[in-house]
Amino acid sequence: MAKARTTSEVATAADAAPRGARAALANGSDIARRAYDLYLARGREDGHDVEDWLQAERELRTDIDR
Repeated sequence: MAKARTTSEVATAADAAPRGARAALANGSDIARRAYDLYLARGREDGHDVEDWLQAERELRTDIDR
C-alpha cells in the first residue's frame, strides 16, 4: 500500500513548472485584467473573449521572456 504524502511533500503545479511557466501561472489575474482591457478597447464588443485571452497571454509571455 502506498504511503500517504503530507501537504509539504506534494508539489504544486507552480512548484513543478519551469521558471518561466511559474511566472505565467502566478499571473493568471494579470492575464484576465489585460484581456478585459482589450475587451474595453474594442468597445465592449462581445464574442472575442478567447481571442482577447490569448492575446493577453502572448503579450504577458513576451514581457516575461524579456
